[in-house]
Amino acid sequence: MIRPHVSRAIVLLLATVALPSCASHSEEEVESATVVPVQTVVASRGTIRAVIHATGEVVPAPGAELIVVAPEVARVAEVPHADGDRVRKGDVLVRFETPHLTADVQRQQAELTRAQAALQTATAAQARSQQLFDRGVAARKDVEEAARNVAEAEAAIAQARASLTAAESFAGRALVRATFDGVIAKRMHNPGDVVDANTSDAVLRVIDPQRLEVLAAVAIADSSRIVTGATAHLSMAPTGDADAALKVIARPAAVDPGTSTLPVRLAFTRAAKVPAGTFVQVDIAAEQHTNVVLVPVAAIVREGEETAVFVTDGKTAHRRAVKTGLSDGEHTEIRSGISAGDMVIVDGHAGLPDEAMVSVVKKSTPESEP
Repeated sequence: MIRPHVSRAIVLLLATVALPSCASHSEEEVESATVVPVQTVVASRGTIRAVIHATGEVVPAPGAELIVVAPEVARVAEVPHADGDRVRKGDVLVRFETPHLTADVQRQQAELTRAQAALQTATAAQARSQQLFDRGVAARKDVEEAARNVAEAEAAIAQARASLTAAESFAGRALVRATFDGVIAKRMHNPGDVVDANTSDAVLRVIDPQRLEVLAAVAIADSSRIVTGATAHLSMAPTGDADAALKVIARPAAVDPGTSTLPVRLAFTRAAKVPAGTFVQVDIAAEQHTNVVLVPVAAIVREGEETAVFVTDGKTAHRRAVKTGLSDGEHTEIRSGISAGDMVIVDGHAGLPDEAMVSVVKKSTPESEP
C-alpha cells in the first residue's frame, strides 16, 4: 500500500522529469517555424562561353623593342637621350669609341690597296708575255701562267673588298640610330662608361608604346581550348586599361622550360595605356555552349565533392544536386538537376537545410533604400 505523501512525491518527480521534454519540444517547434528570407532568380536557357583565366605580362611586340649593345668591349662616347625621352626613327641613340674596329677597317683598306696593286702588276706581266709569245720569244706556258696570276689578283681584290665591307659594317655599329619611333624605356650607362658586348651590359632599351601585347602563361590542360583569333580582355591591371580588349594572335607549341604553361600572345585591339612590364590578369574566351540551362554563379552551393542548387516554390526550399558545365564568372551551365523556369535561390541559402521554410524578398535598390 502506497502512502498518500509518497504518492504525491512520485507525481511531483514525474512532472519535473517531463518539463525538459516539453521545453525541448517547444523550442523545436519554434525553430522549425522560422521563415528564412531569400532572394531568387529564374533559371533560364541561353548561351555561355567558357573563360580561361591566366596571368600575363605586357611586353613590346616583335620589332617594337631595341636593346643597344656595344659591338665589342668599348667606351660609351655619347648618349643623347634619357629615360622617358621620345625618339624618332634615325635619331642617334649611342656612339661608341671602338679603336679595334677602326683599326680593322684601316687594315682591310690596306689589303684592298695591295690587292689592286698586285692586279696592276699581274695585268702588265700578262701583256708582256702575250707580246713575247706573239713574236715567238716566249712559250705558251708563260702566257698561261700570266693569265692565272691576273685571275688570282682579281679574286684577291674581290675578297679584300668583301672584308672591307664587313669591317665597315661592323664598325658602323659604333654609331647606333633608332630604327623606329619610340620611347627610351631605360638608360643603363653614361658617357665614359666601358661596356661589354653582351645584353647583360646593354646601354639603352627603346620600345614603341603603340605596339604592345600580352604574353600570357596558360596551363597546358587549357591550351587546346584556346584558338587563334579568340577574344580576351584584361580582368585586372594595376594601372591603365583595366578592361582593355585583346585577341589571341599566336599559341606556340613549345612549353616554357621549367614550367607547366604555354606562352600565348595576345594583341591589344587598340593602343594600350598599360605600361610595358606590367603584370596583368587575362580572361580568354574558350568554347561556347548554346541553348543550355543557366543560373547565376551565386546560386551554386558546394559541399565537399557535391554541387547543389536550392529551388523554391516561394514557401519551401528544396535542395537539388546538380551537375555543372561551363562557367563564365557570372553564370554557370547546369547539365542536370534542375530545369529552365525553376526558381533558384541566390542569396540567403548559406547553411539553409533542405525543406526549410522561406520567404522571397526583393533586393533593395538605391531608390527603395531609406
